[in-house]
Amino acid sequence: MIVWAGLAALGMSFYIAAMATSLAKRVSVRLHMLDVPGRHKAHAESTPLLGGSAIFLTFTGVSLFGLALVRVWAVTGAPGFLESSGLAVHLPGAAERAPQALGILGGATVLHAIGLIDDRRHLGPWLKLLVQVLVAAAVVVFVGVRVAHHWGPTASITLSILWIVAITNSFNFLDNMDGLAAGVACIAGLALLGAAAGMGQIFVPAWLCVLVGSLLGFLLHNFPPASIFMGDAGSLVVGYMLAVLSCLTTYTTGRQNAVELLYGVLAPVLMMAVPLYDTASVMLIRIAERRNPMIGDTRHFSHRLQKRGMSKRKTVLTIYLCTASTAIAASLLPHVASVAAAVMMVAQVVFILLIIAVLESTDR
Repeated sequence: MIVWAGLAALGMSFYIAAMATSLAKRVSVRLHMLDVPGRHKAHAESTPLLGGSAIFLTFTGVSLFGLALVRVWAVTGAPGFLESSGLAVHLPGAAERAPQALGILGGATVLHAIGLIDDRRHLGPWLKLLVQVLVAAAVVVFVGVRVAHHWGPTASITLSILWIVAITNSFNFLDNMDGLAAGVACIAGLALLGAAAGMGQIFVPAWLCVLVGSLLGFLLHNFPPASIFMGDAGSLVVGYMLAVLSCLTTYTTGRQNAVELLYGVLAPVLMMAVPLYDTASVMLIRIAERRNPMIGDTRHFSHRLQKRGMSKRKTVLTIYLCTASTAIAASLLPHVASVAAAVMMVAQVVFILLIIAVLESTDR
């Protein structure tokens, strides 16, 4: 029954997002919210930009609807189908987490708003980075979204803020080709879902179902050739939510030995290996060329593959496969019993990234 409930949440989010994205196209044209070709833009025609709003509104709306139902059922009693399925026992715990969920959605709302403004007026990278840091600090300090609790409060808070900002920026950077950021986010989200469900979590997998469904509905319109973009209003929210949900995911069985604690740190890093690789590599290229690392260009992982002769679709599908290869290994890492096997899985991810780097550096 839990599986069917998750599929229902995913399916509902998918349908609403698909319809909302269709509406967003028309609204974008009326409001002149269009991504115009030029500068570092790779597309040839002006394209609607409010796809991020369709993702955000679907994700937020379905989330709030679910939280409202949980709170009501926790007070009035679970309906019969929840009692018979065994899901009713999870209602009190889910209701207790509602304030935390609202705080997280508040952070997403701020990022969506700053993204919308940037899509319209181009605020510049440093102001966006400042807002990301402030939002990350708020959800870490006041909402309790943290990693590495065992390293003490100072280290935990610092690492959590850095992680949320890094992943938020990575998906903002990754949104540089049709279908790329949404597809990679879907794959990473599914891997996170598998890791969380494998550890018996309910709250995080349920939320990931809503996020993945929202992304898939948007991806119907965004896969190459895209008819709408998510813009910063979408990429900032998607990266932020994946970062937050990866912090809330349990990666250990509870024995809390040194090896399992290390798995808990490595698993999310490996899961997001491809977005992090793209961000790190493009920033290093910009620094080596003595340019501002925060100013956009066409030197991203996707652009470099395309320059090797790949079509846009093949480039996107190649990155999907790379993401799936690293994400599957990461989701299985917490279930590995021996250190040797874990080392081999980490090495596999590193080798995949090294193969990518070698292929990128090879002359055509």
